[in-house]
Amino acid sequence: MLLQTILEGLGLGALLVAVCAIGIRKGAVGMVHLYDPKVQQRCIALGLTTGENIKRNALRFKLICIPTYLAYVLVCVYAINGAQGFGNSFWQCFVILFVMNLIDRFGIDGYWVGHTKAWMIPGTEDLMPYISKADKQKKWLFGTAGMAGISLILAAVGTLL
Repeated sequence: MLLQTILEGLGLGALLVAVCAIGIRKGAVGMVHLYDPKVQQRCIALGLTTGENIKRNALRFKLICIPTYLAYVLVCVYAINGAQGFGNSFWQCFVILFVMNLIDRFGIDGYWVGHTKAWMIPGTEDLMPYISKADKQKKWLFGTAGMAGISLILAAVGTLL
């Protein structure tokens, strides 16, 4: 069961990578809502986007992607794996989300954003690295404690239903 759950986490990570690839298909400005506010302001000043576009893309991301990710986890844990009980549900939710978080931290943030030009926005090079050390620390904290909290909520809801 652990291997299956890890594979499901890899699937969720692949979904996240696909969302990012789609988001930057016309350039990294398409995902600038994920960047530091200084980068966003520079993109607006350079005429690469508008504040309204940034807000719209951020809202679209929150309304479409986050519920999709959570639904994926719930389908895997309850419909595919048939988890029952709080403890069993919790660890499966946590493993899936934690594997996705590792893909995000190492694969997307660490390699794709940090070591390729795919996420570079012309005119903002002086603001690099786009993900600061403090941001990385926050992401790691949320990726552990935050994913555990989300897993607790999903397991509690699933157990009650």
